[in-house]
Amino acid sequence: MPHTDLPLDELRAFRPEVAEPDDFDDFWASTLAESRAVGGAVRLTPAATPITQFSIDDVEFPGFAGDPVRAWLTRPRGDGPHPTVVEFLGYGGGRGVPGERLLWAAAGYTHVLMDTRGQGSSWGTGGATPDPHGSAPSVPGWMTRGLEDPREHFYRRVFTDAVRLLDALPGLPGVDGDRIAVTGGSQGGAISLAAAALSPLVRAVLPDVPFLCHLRRSVELTPHAPFTEVAAYLAVHRDRVDQAFRTFSYFDGVNLARRIRQPALFSVALMDDIVLPSSVFAAYNRLPGDDHEIAVYPFNGHEGGLTHHWVRQAEWLAARL
Repeated sequence: MPHTDLPLDELRAFRPEVAEPDDFDDFWASTLAESRAVGGAVRLTPAATPITQFSIDDVEFPGFAGDPVRAWLTRPRGDGPHPTVVEFLGYGGGRGVPGERLLWAAAGYTHVLMDTRGQGSSWGTGGATPDPHGSAPSVPGWMTRGLEDPREHFYRRVFTDAVRLLDALPGLPGVDGDRIAVTGGSQGGAISLAAAALSPLVRAVLPDVPFLCHLRRSVELTPHAPFTEVAAYLAVHRDRVDQAFRTFSYFDGVNLARRIRQPALFSVALMDDIVLPSSVFAAYNRLPGDDHEIAVYPFNGHEGGLTHHWVRQAEWLAARL
């Protein structure tokens, strides 16, 4: 597979203008305030699993509008609390069965894996969180659900779920509320950007080949799903192009990255034809401050660096948490 985008030296300098709505901060402040006002309890239940060397709990917490959202809380046995890594999932996947992802816990962290509402049946071993909110007619998938209004969009609910999970973490067993990092690949990388931009509890962010950045460019140039969902929708709703991209501007990783003050470790793959390298650099190059770096994988596609990159993440994070 060839490189899919600009040469690396041009990517490092790529700083396109991405539309940002004037009420971006107010939109998110009111969104989070509304869901926090609903309240709701956090419930922990020991997971049924043959794993004995780690403690694993099924967590239910109130997300957007108080909707119940699930997560796995996995931690080393013995004394705590531990520095904590919250992980978000790629498009269409669910949290799976308890104990599927043990690397962070094996490295001495408390690991929290958030389910993605409405997803969990495209790959992996399933999810457990419904999305009880409907939308106007949309293309199969999640990209166009609520595209006519940012208050109705699917990612408003998902990004709020992520922040509400962070709200719930301090005081949970094994969690050090002063040492929380967020991470995830693809869609999970996009959610981690939102969590870092919107929650003061995040101390470091590690987005891996993050999705949902520079959405206009991504929709216009990416030949694969899920961005083709948007192209299919706009091919039918020809009069909604401006509104669609206005809605997306509230969820664009470039606009979120401008608000991230925490240390950040990104990754990008130059043969990625699902998340274009230029979209990742568009967000990365907008980070303020100087404690951030990007791992570049020249000969990989959307899989990125896989476990090789996780080792780099673990070394990087140990120096900061």
